[in-house]
Amino acid sequence: MGKLIIFEGLDGSGKGTQTKLTAEALKAEGRELRQITFPNYQSASSSLVKMYLGGEFGQRPDDVNAYAASSFYAVDRYASYKTDWGSFYREGGLVLSDRYTTSNAVHQCSKLPPMHWDGFLNWLFDFEYKKIGIPAPDCVVYLAVEPEVSQKLMTERYHGDESRKDIQEKDREYMARSRAAAEYCARTLGWQRIECTTIENGAKTMRTVQDINAEVLAQIRPLL
Repeated sequence: MGKLIIFEGLDGSGKGTQTKLTAEALKAEGRELRQITFPNYQSASSSLVKMYLGGEFGQRPDDVNAYAASSFYAVDRYASYKTDWGSFYREGGLVLSDRYTTSNAVHQCSKLPPMHWDGFLNWLFDFEYKKIGIPAPDCVVYLAVEPEVSQKLMTERYHGDESRKDIQEKDREYMARSRAAAEYCARTLGWQRIECTTIENGAKTMRTVQDINAEVLAQIRPLL
């Protein structure tokens, strides 16, 4: 089997950017790899995810329970593995993924009381890695960003148009719960934590993407 490295974090944490920069750096060194992202909005397999995020099952994230929502995302990953990158991975390839099962861990744990998080995580990883049969990651890079900074970055992404946010991004209370769940998962599941925010002139702000990526590469090189 190959290696599977996941980039995880809340919305606005720079997962896509860091996946891309890491892929470019490793390709420049002559490494063959595949870069993937979830949800795979280009595939019909993400239809239920799009319906959920678009509010067709309810206008709040909590209108769809953790187990049902997790199944939407899991099916999308299974389809991607079977039709796209599975053969490359099984033949020893290196795969970098922007989000994965770990995103279900973060965003769906937040719908449950903390006392139920461990039970949900056990169910989730058994469901996706054993029952469905997609591979477990070799490393999860957690991009930790202060909530107020990630909210500012999302607002900039949508040029101030709040209507473009999905039901999860619009719900600040839900995002705060997701942050708590992400910190718990990173701490208890052994994720590689990268602190992405710093303080400049008394205000919290993002480190440069190059600075963050240098730390990412230092963290994952021992695995390659």
